[in-house]
Amino acid sequence: MTPPIVKRYLIAFDKYKWIGLASFALVVAGSTVVAMQPDPPASYIASAALTYSGPPVSFSATGTEIQQQGKELSQEVLLSNQIVAAVAEKVGVKPAKLGASVVLSIPKKNPRSGELESSILELKYVDTDPKRGVQVLTELMQSMIKLSSDINTGRLQAIIEKINDRTPPTKRELQIAEKKLEQYDRIERTAILAAENGSLLSAITASQNLQRQIQLTISGVDGQVRSLQNKLGLTVGQAYVSSALSADPIIGNLRAQIYQSESQIALLRKDLRPEHPTMVQLMRQKQAAEELLQQRAAEVLGGDGAAAPLQGNVAGIRTQSSLDPARQQLANQMVSLQTQRETLQQQLSQEIRQEAQLRQEYSLIPNKQLERSRLEQEVALKKAIYDQMQVKLTDAKTAEAETTSSLSIARRPTVTVDVKPPKSVPITLAVGGFLGVVIGGGVIFLLGALEGTFKTREDIRQSLKQREVAVLGELPLMPVDDLDQDAVPVVLSGDSPYLEFYEKFRSNLRRIGGKTLKVVLITSTSSLEGKTASAYNLGVASARAGKRTLIIETDLRSPSRSASLKVIPDPEAGIEPLRYYANLSECIRLVPDVENLYILPSPGPVRQSAAILESSEMRRLMEDVRERFDLVILDTSPLSISNDPLLIQPYSDGIVLVARPHYTQENMLGEAIDQLVESELGLLGAIINGADIIVSAPEEVVKSSTFTSEVEESEEVSVSANKN
Repeated sequence: MTPPIVKRYLIAFDKYKWIGLASFALVVAGSTVVAMQPDPPASYIASAALTYSGPPVSFSATGTEIQQQGKELSQEVLLSNQIVAAVAEKVGVKPAKLGASVVLSIPKKNPRSGELESSILELKYVDTDPKRGVQVLTELMQSMIKLSSDINTGRLQAIIEKINDRTPPTKRELQIAEKKLEQYDRIERTAILAAENGSLLSAITASQNLQRQIQLTISGVDGQVRSLQNKLGLTVGQAYVSSALSADPIIGNLRAQIYQSESQIALLRKDLRPEHPTMVQLMRQKQAAEELLQQRAAEVLGGDGAAAPLQGNVAGIRTQSSLDPARQQLANQMVSLQTQRETLQQQLSQEIRQEAQLRQEYSLIPNKQLERSRLEQEVALKKAIYDQMQVKLTDAKTAEAETTSSLSIARRPTVTVDVKPPKSVPITLAVGGFLGVVIGGGVIFLLGALEGTFKTREDIRQSLKQREVAVLGELPLMPVDDLDQDAVPVVLSGDSPYLEFYEKFRSNLRRIGGKTLKVVLITSTSSLEGKTASAYNLGVASARAGKRTLIIETDLRSPSRSASLKVIPDPEAGIEPLRYYANLSECIRLVPDVENLYILPSPGPVRQSAAILESSEMRRLMEDVRERFDLVILDTSPLSISNDPLLIQPYSDGIVLVARPHYTQENMLGEAIDQLVESELGLLGAIINGADIIVSAPEEVVKSSTFTSEVEESEEVSVSANKN
């Protein structure tokens, strides 16, 4: 079995063989011209070499680094357009020719160590003039050496400029960091040093010791005060008042006067009555002395007695001011101890507050130390960056004297003759012939692929399979009588070898459509695909199977082809087509040579075919024939010509698409299938008409591809009718 690709090529070859032969002839002619050309003049190869180099003595790391980078120049840099153009101008050669004739080999790096495998750069130049070849390589090497030197110098200058640009802001940042550290030390350094040398902790300990001493002293003073209180029977306040009153001489005189008055009153009370002037005078003297005593007591104590407790009556004042010198000394001692105690108490409170302040300051020392450490680190970092920049700047300035080209001449140009073997005319012609065959065959295959039509039935079957469309049958071409080229080939004989293909088509259609399938619409994507022959022969196969079958020609844009079934259409049907379809007894004809087969010829070509297909007469016709016949076949026009198949489709139970190699367009078939499937118009499947199938007759073997289908002539008539 021949592969499909071979079939497609053979079909394209039969169609485009002259174009392929012309391509073959052109290639062979070109190879002949090349073979007959005289040998080119002798050429010379000039070769030279460069090597990587560096300064004899290197004192700077920057210079060494730049020299190392100079060894990584690529071929694109060394043979740039500027270098080639400058050299070409000097030697008088076109830049394009010079660039195409020079070859530069750069040593590769070792993938493991990353080092160069060699230090030699090979240069080769091909020219017909040996002196010019040497001159070109000399100029190229000098340009490359100068380019390497310029690149190294530019890199060094770029480094120096970058450092100079970055140094001032780095210096400002360092000064700002140092100023921050200085300000912080001015405020917090004393406390940090006190914590670091232990003086702050010693101050806290000394404060605690002093507090304990003061507390012990206060305890001793409290003991002495309590002892004096027990001896005197007075509190500290009472002792202060009594001591103050007893020590005042005026109070002592007033007390003496009061005592004197009282003594006289007591002596005279026995002899004199209270109303006696002497008694009254003595009472007045006593009362005046008591008033003066109260005033003096208030003056002594100060603040009208607010500074110390004072009894308001005269008796209390006299009692409180009656201390003897010994008791008065004890009272003064008690007051002195109390004053000492209050002083110690205030001192203790001050020490407690000072200790709390020292402790709080000591607790903040770690944060202060961390902050100062951060500031110190910032200063150190800024200083390190600044120092590195200064070191790098110094190193870069030192490298100015060391920076040279990374390339030097390793071998000066030498010239050798490029010996080439003479051309072989037979080999050139043989190669040209082979290329001509390949190109000619490729042109034929390409033209065949660009047609966009299916070449073989295998291609159509594969396309239908991809779109999940059932293949209802593969039908061969049938021979046409040479005397009547317009006839549709119909299987009228029951012994015809072609009948079995349509029997298979009918059975597949019945199997897929089911028992309810009665009206089948047959159409195609374009003309010349054999839909009329398929419809006629399907009707013959159905009728011979015992089914009452009717063929309706609904292609009203083309004339009827019923003459192929020996049925003469009504010549006056096209005058009033609606009346024609309304009279069933006259429009439906019996096919004479096939039992159970009827046909309704088309009255076309007629105008306004769409209106006729949508008329009520056509609707009543379709309803009537559905009841009267077992199978109704609708032969419609192609989908690419009109929408008539879609207008008659509602009367059908399913659609069958007809495809044919060499005629069916791939994109048109795909669009038609997608439209019918998406619109749910009841696509049952497709048939492949005109397939290259060998049909064996009883007396001869007929290859279907050697005949011409009547459908071609039918569609041509349809196209001409549409034009008219």
